[in-house]
Amino acid sequence: MALTKPCARMENVAAPRYASGQRVALFLPCYGDVLFPDVGRAMVTLFARLGITLEYPLDQTCCGQPAFNAGHWDEARTVATRFAHVFDAFDWIVVPSGSCGAMCRVFYPTLDPALSAIGGRVYELSTFLVDVLGVVDVGARFPYSVAYHDGCHARRELKVGDAPYRLLRSVREARLVDLAGSDECCGFGGLFSVKFDELSASMGERKCANVLASGAEVLVSADSSCLMQIGGMLARDPATRPIRTMHLAEVLAAT
Repeated sequence: MALTKPCARMENVAAPRYASGQRVALFLPCYGDVLFPDVGRAMVTLFARLGITLEYPLDQTCCGQPAFNAGHWDEARTVATRFAHVFDAFDWIVVPSGSCGAMCRVFYPTLDPALSAIGGRVYELSTFLVDVLGVVDVGARFPYSVAYHDGCHARRELKVGDAPYRLLRSVREARLVDLAGSDECCGFGGLFSVKFDELSASMGERKCANVLASGAEVLVSADSSCLMQIGGMLARDPATRPIRTMHLAEVLAAT
């Protein structure tokens, strides 16, 4: 079955390439650090396999997205400025999150044009692997059927295009299946799921129905926040409870 056609690649401009010896930092979203530590561990394992040391600045905090989305731009600017200070020494900053990546790359210049430089060094995982490293086959093996959910920020703001699909197609023994409405929002959206809980739940139910219909054993996404929403709803229904959710980094780190 044909997969949903991905949008254009990031800005339709060729990305710069990584050079040996350059410093690469891992930026973990707040919820990832607290709720999904295995994603960070998978990132370290994956990059070690590729021969790249992934550094983790211990004094990193939030990128400022929650405050920005809530309209508290002064507070968001303060957090973003601290982010720039913490990560200033690194040539590349890789984040396993489309939403946090979009905050840095797309919205930092809105807060302060001086933040454009640090924002431009932030790359979502799949685009760093495919566009910056020029790698599609990362040596992973994952003998399960998988469906891929496109997170809104990665698809629409960062325009990651087919990078996640190319990576998954290269995973040995993985069977990539079509997911209807793969580009439709899961209903999380941070504060959206709190302010509009009924609408959020209905969107999540539609997503779960499509996941079940796909026949996938594992639902994969590049955003743990989306997987938190979808995974929580899958776990409530006996019909969908056996379906696992995994971050793209965890699949790519598997052997």
